[in-house]
Amino acid sequence: MVAALLSLYQHPLLSVQDLQVICEAHKPVHYKKGDFLLQKGHVANAYQCVEKGLIRSYVYDYNGNDITTGFIGKNEIAIDVVSLFNRVPSVEYYQALTDCDCYLIDFEKFQLLYHSIIGLNEWGRAWMSKSLFELKQRSIAMITDSASERYKALETQHPQILQQAPLKFIASYLGITDSSLSRIRKELSRVY
Repeated sequence: MVAALLSLYQHPLLSVQDLQVICEAHKPVHYKKGDFLLQKGHVANAYQCVEKGLIRSYVYDYNGNDITTGFIGKNEIAIDVVSLFNRVPSVEYYQALTDCDCYLIDFEKFQLLYHSIIGLNEWGRAWMSKSLFELKQRSIAMITDSASERYKALETQHPQILQQAPLKFIASYLGITDSSLSRIRKELSRVY
């Protein structure tokens, strides 16, 4: 079985046999830097488990600026939950920032497994709950934390992003300008 998938699908109710079936339902896919996994206006028909690389999700604001809404890295899932499960067009773009190795499972296979493996039901609920918690924490931090605090949290919690993402995407994710990010990085380098 694939280590990347095993690390993602951890749940006490998933047996070794369940994990084998789940792993076999995924197919390896490779994305080159710049490839789109999903584009605005298209309905998501699968999700990807990232083994290697970094993916960015983004939207365009009312002025036409692209704004990073998220990063998906090693041992994380690249998924547009709303598009995939509600079968509606995505409002986001998902693009590989680096070459990426992923494991893809299409919607139909996932649905079959979800309804036949009880542990996958529970895993899905736990994953969704964790994702919602992280989204809420990020929303609150955007209001209550300074830009410097948000940068330090990103540095601590997701060092892969700082190592692999261009600074302009990191700045938009943090809700600041490129020049503000440069200033913060300069100030923090003096502290360390």
